[in-house]
Amino acid sequence: MNCIFCEIAGRRSDASIVYEGDRVMAFMDIRPWTSGHLLVVPTRHATGLADLDPADGAAVFAVGQRIATALRNGPMRTEGVNLFLADGVAAGQEVFHVHLHVVPRTAGDGFGLRGVPSSPSRIALDQTAGVIRSSLT
Repeated sequence: MNCIFCEIAGRRSDASIVYEGDRVMAFMDIRPWTSGHLLVVPTRHATGLADLDPADGAAVFAVGQRIATALRNGPMRTEGVNLFLADGVAAGQEVFHVHLHVVPRTAGDGFGLRGVPSSPSRIALDQTAGVIRSSLT
């Protein structure tokens, strides 16, 4: 397996590390959407969410939350933070090792989510909820 995030977590590739723990590492994104954009990854490989150990997932989110708080309260003058995780090609995943983007935001920074929300009926929402509910294991 040739995974750049495994290489970084194993200290075999360079990265600008922000946080390192037993389950999780956080480092600067080399193609940032905004200044301070970083990634939080589990140190153990997981291609997607279905492969992710729940304890590793909890650690990824906890570290992401901790870093987001530091960004908001620190000297970077971050006005907001987006947390973004893409799971699968259709969702925009490019590196197939689970990673949480932590994106500092300021007014007018040019980054944002684009899309047009729909307005389904309550019946349609209830039907979709039932389909998802029946898929939970």
